[in-house]
Amino acid sequence: MKILITGAAGFIGFNLSRRLLAEGHTVVGLDNLNDYYDVELKKSRLAILKESAAFTHVNINLQDDQPMSDLFAEEQFTHVVNLAAQAGVRYSIENPKSYIDSNIVGFLNVLEGCRHNKVEHLVYASSSSVYGKNTKMPLNPHEGVDHPMSLYAATKKSNEMMAHSYSSLYDLPTTGLRFFTVYGPWGRPDMALFLFTKNILEEKPINVFNNGKMRRDFTYIDDIVEGVVRVVKNTATPNADWDGNNPDPCTSSVPYRVYNIGNNSVVELSRYIEVIEEVVGKKAIYNYMPMQPGDVPATEADVDDLIRDVGFKPNTTIEVGIKNFIDWYREYYNK
Repeated sequence: MKILITGAAGFIGFNLSRRLLAEGHTVVGLDNLNDYYDVELKKSRLAILKESAAFTHVNINLQDDQPMSDLFAEEQFTHVVNLAAQAGVRYSIENPKSYIDSNIVGFLNVLEGCRHNKVEHLVYASSSSVYGKNTKMPLNPHEGVDHPMSLYAATKKSNEMMAHSYSSLYDLPTTGLRFFTVYGPWGRPDMALFLFTKNILEEKPINVFNNGKMRRDFTYIDDIVEGVVRVVKNTATPNADWDGNNPDPCTSSVPYRVYNIGNNSVVELSRYIEVIEEVVGKKAIYNYMPMQPGDVPATEADVDDLIRDVGFKPNTTIEVGIKNFIDWYREYYNK
């Protein structure tokens, strides 16, 4: 495969690129290295990817029409994995326009590039945040997701709708992946595990939202990558049993699929912090805070479709995953 990975210097994009390069594929990694978080961390990831002769980095903004069109025309990708996005639920409240530019306009350019250049399969990142006000656990992709609680979630839901329209109009196979709280080595500095580890090591308070009663389906990065790789190779096909009188939201009569990728296991935030404390060898200083706007109290992924279609279920425990992250953190930051 010759694969375009957008957001290749990001947390998931970097780990996915490494895996695909190790399998012998050619990877073009698009990343504009924006400063939403530490650019040096992104550069460190890129430096590792550039050790492979099969990797090329391109610095392009997704929302720039002509450079994106030129890239697709020149490279003729067989597959595309769109991971580039303006991330973060809370940041979407502060800076909403950046989410429209990157997540809507940028994704349109990806879709256009795919349909004009006969890409075999487009896989793109959605998010567990699309479930919004849904409270029936585990969260099931066959249920509607029409009540987002943040603009970030709304843009991810929009991506799924946009993808379906291109699958319908142009017979473009598309698969959306709703990721559930991804964590692990090389993770994002704005995510809880990174913030908690840093502050506990430095003996600074940690902000604990919803008084520690948040419940999350934490999913280890290697499990995410394994799921994505399997999905990329499992090109979306029409569901022959799809019925317009009883429409299934995550399949269609056109080549369109949506899957959850999560651990199918719920952990309370207080337990997550306990494991960090155990591995670090220090107690946290707690700063309890209320629920933040746009956040949801709980997530849990129904992954039955993923198991059925690609034969994989994420299963890394937080005890293993958190230790791996902290080992990486201490080595990278010399702590």
